[in-house]
Amino acid sequence: MSDSQQGSVEITLATVPSLNKMFRFQWEKAQDCYVLLYPEGMIQLNGPAGEILSLVNGVRTVSSIIETIEAKFPDAGSLSADIFEFLNDASAQGWLK
Repeated sequence: MSDSQQGSVEITLATVPSLNKMFRFQWEKAQDCYVLLYPEGMIQLNGPAGEILSLVNGVRTVSSIIETIEAKFPDAGSLSADIFEFLNDASAQGWLK
């Protein structure tokens, strides 16, 4: 989906992202990964993408998502730039609103 179809959300620390209702996020046992399901198909997510989207619930801020991920993976150091990059990409793809 292009930006012109869905638009993209400006991602800041205060943003409260939620999944676009055209998509369903779930663990897919057969694929052994998280996926986004949509009417035309399925997007397989890598581990980090699945971890981040599992926290996107329309209640948590981006700041809270970053804190949660960094606490879960303390040896990884600062992950905020990577999380922002993913969330901006997900927004541009129309996955978030």
